[in-house]
Amino acid sequence: MAFGTTIRTWFDGTWHDGDVAVMRAADHGMWQGSSVFDGARRFEGVTPDLDKHCARVNRSAEALMLTPTMTADAMVALIHEGLEGFAPDAAIYIRPMYWGIHGSELGLVPSGEDTGFAICLEEVPMFAPDKTTTLTTTRFRRPVLEDNVCDAKAGCLYPNNARMLAEAQRKGFGNALVADAMGNVAESATSNVFMVKDGEVFTPIANGTFLSGITRARHIANLSGDSTPVHETVLTFDDFRDADEVFLSGNLTKVTPVTAFDDRSYQVGPVTRRVREMYWDWALSSD
Repeated sequence: MAFGTTIRTWFDGTWHDGDVAVMRAADHGMWQGSSVFDGARRFEGVTPDLDKHCARVNRSAEALMLTPTMTADAMVALIHEGLEGFAPDAAIYIRPMYWGIHGSELGLVPSGEDTGFAICLEEVPMFAPDKTTTLTTTRFRRPVLEDNVCDAKAGCLYPNNARMLAEAQRKGFGNALVADAMGNVAESATSNVFMVKDGEVFTPIANGTFLSGITRARHIANLSGDSTPVHETVLTFDDFRDADEVFLSGNLTKVTPVTAFDDRSYQVGPVTRRVREMYWDWALSSD
């Protein structure tokens, strides 16, 4: 389902205007859930880290036992070709995706003989710089690699995230702060999370229960280059309650300040504002 406006779709060797049907009823990805995607952004004329997102969708495919059919460089070239169909200043959400077509004799294992591939370019505005959110807890947790494909950006993982988000929104909050299997903080329902305490930045250590995001890595690099090291460590919910600032990090929105965690309130502080400023400075100067 589209959540933006204008859409262009690359499928079956060419670009199409609109939200094109790409999957059949008997495709493995339809009834067995073998689909992966990645998300990049075009905004203000730049496509930061697009090559990394395209490379990651191939790794995600392999994690779901799918055979990638497109190199990252070929994807990047196709995406830039497709973006020419939009206004130069349009903000675009970029999604390359794979899915299984054939299955094994028993149906479960996707066959390497054929893999579906498409790119969806969808016009979705960036969040306003003053857009914030709030957090609460959820009874749902992140899985571990032994019981799910935590090392992929896989469609089959997202119903669990949706349950987290729906529960938080029913409680009157914008998002959920989510635990890993051990009960420590992993991320939010939609993106990675950072906290600031006494001017130092902390983020949950990547322990295999969540994707350590490309934008997360970019923020860590930018902060380190600005002489603000980031501590990747085990963090509890009480650590976040005791924090001075909290912000979310994801490709769709880049930086989203958090103003409350349950009954704990935060200001949009100087570190959060600096992280956003550094990301835009880097993106606009490096693409």
